[in-house]
Amino acid sequence: MTGQSRNALAQRDVLLGVVFALLAAVGFSAKAILVKLAYLDHVDAITLLALRMVFSVPFFIGVAIWVRRQHVAPLNTHDRLLVLGLGLIGYYCSSFLDFLGLQYISAGLERLILFLYPTMTVILAAVLYRRAIGSKVIAAMALCYAGIALVFLHDIGVKEGSVVLGASLVFASTLSYSIYLVGAGHAILRIGAMRFTAYAMVVASIASLLQFVVMRPLSALDLPLRVYELSLAMAIFSTVLPVFMLSFAIRRIGSGSTSLIGSLGPVSTIYMAYIFLNERISLLQIAGSALVLCGVLIISLNSKKEG
Repeated sequence: MTGQSRNALAQRDVLLGVVFALLAAVGFSAKAILVKLAYLDHVDAITLLALRMVFSVPFFIGVAIWVRRQHVAPLNTHDRLLVLGLGLIGYYCSSFLDFLGLQYISAGLERLILFLYPTMTVILAAVLYRRAIGSKVIAAMALCYAGIALVFLHDIGVKEGSVVLGASLVFASTLSYSIYLVGAGHAILRIGAMRFTAYAMVVASIASLLQFVVMRPLSALDLPLRVYELSLAMAIFSTVLPVFMLSFAIRRIGSGSTSLIGSLGPVSTIYMAYIFLNERISLLQIAGSALVLCGVLIISLNSKKEG
């Protein structure tokens, strides 16, 4: 193969990586839109989360079986406990709190609060590993939370209901996911990224289904066809495909570039909410979103340099 051919292949790989990262960001962001659309048919959070997991879990079971064949060594007790604990905290608990919160706040505010996870992982890592937080990172975090405050003010101005409760639930969801990220690094190194993700998603799916069986009658599944269509779309386009596209993107352009492209997620949510949910876009939202994005980008770039 000539140098020119290798160069062309490398450029194609970079382009594919950028496309995968963009599609993953939009896919993850679309989840809030699909949840809000499903809530129009009066489905509750427990049932909707169970439906999402029912449609998602066959894919992750398939991946778990495939990856298991590549890794002959079975998980030891320590690794199994890690998968169980982090799967429950990072995927089940985080998803459930997020679904609950979306009953009260706009899709745009939800995505921005979820996007605060880099600030929370910095704080958690500082507390757990006694790492100092630099003045630049503290300033960036101040930008992020000032931005959230602006979008929060927008939601209070236009939405009826308990915005404070909804924002608190989504904030708790983000904290749960941040705890997962801090703990997952060690587990991924031991188990492998694909294997760990597949196993953790299976754990979360089982927990969601058990919660539905215990807390809801089977008659709760008597729902309009549209809810099932939205749940299937959520499983495929906002759960399974983005997970794999993200890993493909990281493989081609690296985690730093992938995370920077992922910054477009909250912006895409705000515009999708405007198109599909008729959520108003205000100057407060635009200003708040810009502050959050700037803050997260500064923290991400700083983490990349330290790494």
